[in-house]
Amino acid sequence: MSLYSKRARALLLGGALALSCVALPSAYAQAPGPSPAKIAVESRKAEFTLIGNFFRWFGAVARGNAPYDEAEAKKRAERIVFLASLLDESFPDISNVGEPDSKAKPEIWKEKAEFEKKLAKFKDDARVFAEAVSKEKGATEGFKTAVANLGQDCKGCHDSYKVK
Repeated sequence: MSLYSKRARALLLGGALALSCVALPSAYAQAPGPSPAKIAVESRKAEFTLIGNFFRWFGAVARGNAPYDEAEAKKRAERIVFLASLLDESFPDISNVGEPDSKAKPEIWKEKAEFEKKLAKFKDDARVFAEAVSKEKGATEGFKTAVANLGQDCKGCHDSYKVK
């Protein structure tokens, strides 16, 4: 093999490598991904699923179907408060349009101020709930009242703003 052909191959390989370094990121930038609306719907579904999973245990304890565990109650209540804090960003206007997986009613966006009031109340009530759970130290009447109150917040929004 001559020096010329080695040099030519090296130049061709180097050029191809340089071109791929330019073209590959460009291809990734143009690759279709989930829409912002789909991301919002998936995020809020995940948040509400987790809130429900963490809250369900409290209902079972309040009904006497599960034993009370102080550490478990504290952990679950703190997680509900955290997840509730994420909900402000979970209903952008873009997520109101054409997402078949969404169970959110259009009333959320038509009655945005009222919906945001209910969302703020839920967040505040989640904090009050966590405080009550930390004070009660058992499945007391205060505990059961706190569970019922937060459950009513959930039901109120579901009745008004979620497709069944």
